[in-house]
Amino acid sequence: MTPLLEGTRIRLEPMTLEHLPGLEAVAFDDRIWRYMLSWVKTPADLRAWVEDALRLEAAGSVMPWVTVLKDGDRVIGSTRFMDFDTRHGTTELGSTWLAPEFHGAGLNAEAKLLQLRFGFEELGLRRVALKTHHENLQSQAAMRKIGAVEEGTFRNHYVMPDGSQRHSVWFSIIREDWPRVRSLLEARVGAARASA
Repeated sequence: MTPLLEGTRIRLEPMTLEHLPGLEAVAFDDRIWRYMLSWVKTPADLRAWVEDALRLEAAGSVMPWVTVLKDGDRVIGSTRFMDFDTRHGTTELGSTWLAPEFHGAGLNAEAKLLQLRFGFEELGLRRVALKTHHENLQSQAAMRKIGAVEEGTFRNHYVMPDGSQRHSVWFSIIREDWPRVRSLLEARVGAARASA
């Protein structure tokens, strides 16, 4: 069951079909989907994307959230735990996006802090993985900035919707990293809140 995670400027709400109107207001910017395995261009695409997340949640392998800006109660993006494995205490944090107007505002750092705190401190996870398209240098820099450790590249990992090859650059945060990562994220969230 995906929980509600409450932050200072955002909250992560368990995804439902009722979030579709809010998602539709921000989801149809090609910059969001450029490096994703699914390209969402229409309301039908978005509904299928949400329904797929909910199907995987029902199977127990995904925890999908919708990111809501508390000021104005506005949907601004989405994120999830994927490949959730209770036996090994692992998950992947991914399918993360924010509407481009909110890039650089420190909101992604706050979402990561909420998710990682939940994963390590409440679920007792041992490892949280993150991966990104080899050309997504901004995402790779963001992962390094929060203290994730680069592990390597899966070459020819996926075929993108346009038929191009994607290599996936993998990062991880393990339980032993969490105190350092938590401090980095708390400092970034505090600085962003002070400048907002």
